[in-house]
Amino acid sequence: MSRPISLLEPVTVLTRDECQTIAKRVLGFSTAQEARVVITASARGNSRFAVNQISTAGDNQDVSVVVRSVFGTRSGTASTNRLDDAGLRAVVAASEQLAKLSPEDPEYMPELEPQQYRESIGWSNGTAALDPAGRSAMIAKITDPARAAGLVSTGYLETRVTAQAIANSKGLFAYARDTDAVLTTTVRTADGQGSGWAGAASNDATTIDSAALGARAIEKARRSVNAVAIEPGRYTVVLEPTAVANLTQLIAGAIGARNADEGRSFFTKAGGGNKIGEKIVDERVTLSSDPFDAATPGPVFTGDGLPTKPITWVENGVVRALNYDRYWAKKQGKEPTGAAVGFGAASLKMSGGSETLESLIAGVQRGLLVTRFWYIRPVDPRTILYTGLTRDGTFLIENGKVTRPVRNLRFNESPIFMLNNIEGMGRPERVSASESGNAGAAIVVPPLRVRDFTFTSMSEAV
Repeated sequence: MSRPISLLEPVTVLTRDECQTIAKRVLGFSTAQEARVVITASARGNSRFAVNQISTAGDNQDVSVVVRSVFGTRSGTASTNRLDDAGLRAVVAASEQLAKLSPEDPEYMPELEPQQYRESIGWSNGTAALDPAGRSAMIAKITDPARAAGLVSTGYLETRVTAQAIANSKGLFAYARDTDAVLTTTVRTADGQGSGWAGAASNDATTIDSAALGARAIEKARRSVNAVAIEPGRYTVVLEPTAVANLTQLIAGAIGARNADEGRSFFTKAGGGNKIGEKIVDERVTLSSDPFDAATPGPVFTGDGLPTKPITWVENGVVRALNYDRYWAKKQGKEPTGAAVGFGAASLKMSGGSETLESLIAGVQRGLLVTRFWYIRPVDPRTILYTGLTRDGTFLIENGKVTRPVRNLRFNESPIFMLNNIEGMGRPERVSASESGNAGAAIVVPPLRVRDFTFTSMSEAV
């Protein structure tokens, strides 16, 4: 059933009919009380560049079949990438054997009955057709200008083409396909003293302007040489959209209803319960996930086959929803949310304003301009407090103007604190918020001007 990758034709993945055929074969081999099969067909292309030239490039394609078998409340899961009858029989048998050996699950939830699903909007022919030559052409728009300027460019371009299907023994079947692309680059001066970064992500690779990204990173690298040290402390900061996304996405990792209800979360209400209905951030802030918004396309079903839907998590600063999985929703007498959230959230969109980056900077008497954050690690889950470093372009702002580069700083900050201290908001845009540079969540956020952002120490790293 798998196909060889062609470098001359668009990448193809399993069709709906092909997935249905595989699912029927798997379920036909099952002797379990209940069974579920998840089929994921993916093709990934990547090109990495360093010292102004492509250093590695690769394309791979695979199909995985994951089978979950249930006897009573005992379940077992096994996976394979073999699609012949012998391989599918073996993975079913393995999952059934594991299920019989497993302890009973007190939180067992039965398989869903058939559901209604909307079509995914995350597919782009342009991404599926981007071959190594096309990736090379995009990268050349960064490496050629960097070389001409006597600078050193590095970076990573990745595309993903995915089809996923889920089926179970109760007749449920869902299928969707999508694409993702991400391009990030770091440009440094020849002596390594100046560093600039730029990145972008999209479901449609043809909308990523690599020349503009390269120009932005080159300019930051030039401007960041001879960085000066400043004292740590609380500063007014202008955060570019990537920096805002680096922190705002952490809220999605804390938005689970169970942790809140059990007293283990920022969203736990003092005295018990959760903070639904409470104001937690500036009233200008609305956070939502909508898999059917063209700006933030996402999965149309969850891992157990529940249809996803648009959800507003925070509206005008007030918590409107938390994420309830099926088990916790039943226990609490709620409806399951139907959302794919968490670290690497499937989609997250934040409201914005009308200011430009320049006008945000103009409103700062003395503060910092931050390109992005890096090495972000948790400190306190009860406040969503994290620590990390600025990187690849941190500048001093004086009297409304960027005056000089500064050495990188370590921060200790919570996205909740950040979103309570907003002074100005720009227009939202989609960014690449992954530290690794891999294709991931669709995140759309604005640049922000924020007061009292906490920096605790200096860093010698460029």
